[in-house]
Amino acid sequence: MGKLKINVVIAGRTYPLSVNNTKEEEGMRKAATAINKLISMYEENYAVSDKQDVLAMCALQFASKVEIASLEKDSTDREVVDKIKELTNIVDSHLK
Repeated sequence: MGKLKINVVIAGRTYPLSVNNTKEEEGMRKAATAINKLISMYEENYAVSDKQDVLAMCALQFASKVEIASLEKDSTDREVVDKIKELTNIVDSHLK
């Protein structure tokens, strides 16, 4: 199956994209919708005159969410590893 050609509109501009499958297409369209909603929210609630400023604020918000999720995952992963080590030690002590 070849690449799908789609167009997404962000901040009033159309961007032609190539995606591998319909899942990627759906993801791109949902991302564009989320960006456009966030742009509207910033424009309505803040005195922003430059689209570049609004897009930078959107990029920061989305990137920070990814980073926060990564930090939370790392913390959870460490907790799981520590618990596994603790359980392993308990089992080892009973087997000796």
